Amino acid sequence: MAERKATLQRKTNETEIEVSINLDCQPGSASAQVIDISTGIGFLDHMYHALAKHSGMSLTLKAKGDLWIDDHHTADKLYSLSRFPRGAAHRGTARHGRRSTDSLVVYTGHSDSAWYGVQAGPGRSQGDPEIRDRLRSARRDLGIKREKIGDLSTEMFPHIFYSFAIASGCTLHVDVLRGENDHHRAESAFKALALAIRQAIERTGGNDVPSTKGVL
Repeated sequence: MAERKATLQRKTNETEIEVSINLDCQPGSASAQVIDISTGIGFLDHMYHALAKHSGMSLTLKAKGDLWIDDHHTADKLYSLSRFPRGAAHRGTARHGRRSTDSLVVYTGHSDSAWYGVQAGPGRSQGDPEIRDRLRSARRDLGIKREKIGDLSTEMFPHIFYSFAIASGCTLHVDVLRGENDHHRAESAFKALALAIRQAIERTGGNDVPSTKGVL
């Protein structure tokens, strides 16, 4: 069974990022889960730690960005970590899943869902016009009122989810249904996405393609 590991590096004039991911760290697997996050933005570290923890993946993420300007380039360019899961939910995986947390509902699947909440689905390439249109109209409403949580601008949350959807080739809708504390509203969004990813990348034990088309 092929290992689902990757190390990605990206260096620009704005950011320097290195990401290592191992998707096969579920309980009972041979690999222990390792999480090491350092972006220079405390609350963003917290969110990505939650994403890794609850998705069951090992994640090492090191980022250095031009934080003397603001947090935009660093938070935005971390979509690099979603490039590998793009190819993970293919042959021999569940691909679809539904999960909920205190504030949100998560649905993973190729087609649209009747749920209002977080909807995510592995789609076709981002060059596909249908997928691009979906992503442009994706719902990303966390209902956060504060301008910042810790040292992260809250305007970056919709942008982070949008960038994640583009890079992973999925359709993503994020709505916080309930919740009063902005910290917890943001945290529940990342945890809900993590639980959806966890189910979508789960191995089925077979080698079939999870699509009636026969290809993804």
